Amino acid sequence: MNNKTSLPQLLLEPSPDWKDYALLDSGGGKTLERFGPYVLIRPRPQAIWQPSLPKDAWNEAHAVLVEEKQEYGGRWNMLKPMEKAWEMRYRKLRFEAQLSSSRHVGVFPEQASHWDWLMGRIQNAGKKPFRLLNLFGYSGLATLAAASAGAEVTHVDSSKHAISWANYNMRLSGLEDKPVRWIAEDALKFVQREARRGNTYHGIVMDPPKFGRGSSGEVWDFFKRMPELLRACRAILANDADFIILTAYAITASAIVTRQAVEEIVGSAGQFECGELVTIEQSAGHILSHALFTRWNA
Repeated sequence: MNNKTSLPQLLLEPSPDWKDYALLDSGGGKTLERFGPYVLIRPRPQAIWQPSLPKDAWNEAHAVLVEEKQEYGGRWNMLKPMEKAWEMRYRKLRFEAQLSSSRHVGVFPEQASHWDWLMGRIQNAGKKPFRLLNLFGYSGLATLAAASAGAEVTHVDSSKHAISWANYNMRLSGLEDKPVRWIAEDALKFVQREARRGNTYHGIVMDPPKFGRGSSGEVWDFFKRMPELLRACRAILANDADFIILTAYAITASAIVTRQAVEEIVGSAGQFECGELVTIEQSAGHILSHALFTRWNA
């Protein structure tokens, strides 16, 4: 008897079409990145090699993030004058980047491949309207992409600040007249309520954090809460659903885990892509992995 399991192919998925972002160099546990007009240095422990660019290039940075004890926390040391918030673009999308108390600046450039993919799926689906649910929507770039492609979007995030930021990005992109519903709530509670109401979606985008707190103090732990969220999502997936995107950051797991998580919702039918979202360094071609992902389409 042959008990071997057919193993899925894992992909390294870059986002090569950026003009306002570049990974200039990396090494010594840090990255040198350009976000629009500004160059930032951020910690990146996986960059265990030596930098390829000379010190003069790194000295051109406008700010460097100094990590503090709390996870993902830190403070920015300003090296050159710069605005705290500034505008960036990806294709026709416009949005605001800003320095914050975390290592993030409001955009995850490696996710641009997701935006391109979902825009193509929505435009080719032929569903009027195409209902998309964006869970853990943060600053709303997936929402912008989906709305620009013609979807009706429900954007959910427990942070009211993130909701305001995403709404502002919609206006920057000239999409303020698009049908977007903004929900400041715990993602699991919202999905469970949508199931009770009988509401369904053609597409679901999920970008859950490893750890977080909901709007009413609910604790989110990826490994403890994700199984329940997957069960809840199964109940709100439309019979003619088109796709699911699941991205996972900072967890100790393989991309196979995200694929099998999506299979909990849709079964084994349809097409799956799973792997890692990566950025390719300009200086020497080092590849930095940022997140695990699975994309499913019917």
